[in-house]
Amino acid sequence: MTLHEYFAPQPTPASELPDPAPLLRSLTQGVLEVFAGVRELDQLARWFSEEAFRKLSARANLSARARSARGTAPVRPVFEVLSMRQSAPADGVIEAVVIVAGPGRTRAVAVRLEGLDRRWRATSFAVL
Repeated sequence: MTLHEYFAPQPTPASELPDPAPLLRSLTQGVLEVFAGVRELDQLARWFSEEAFRKLSARANLSARARSARGTAPVRPVFEVLSMRQSAPADGVIEAVVIVAGPGRTRAVAVRLEGLDRRWRATSFAVL
């Protein structure tokens, strides 16, 4: 094992990781609040890979600019989690879809969690 591999994030098997359902709910709520402008994205940084965090940051900036152009103030989103589906394509990997209903529309949130360094980290996150 090289020095770089030794200090790189280490994959963790699913048997050593907690149930991902509470994290999926929390990440969905947190990201929707970030997009609404009522939560700082930095509060969620530890749960995302670097690439996923960069993409969320770009999307949050677009949301902030859109709110600014419309002249609307940030408002806490009200939504209900209707369903959550999970699959495990590999050991230590969860791919999930969370369906959330808000007052104006119903959305799907696609999340990929990977077990790294004994905790789940979101490596992909998309609000559809």
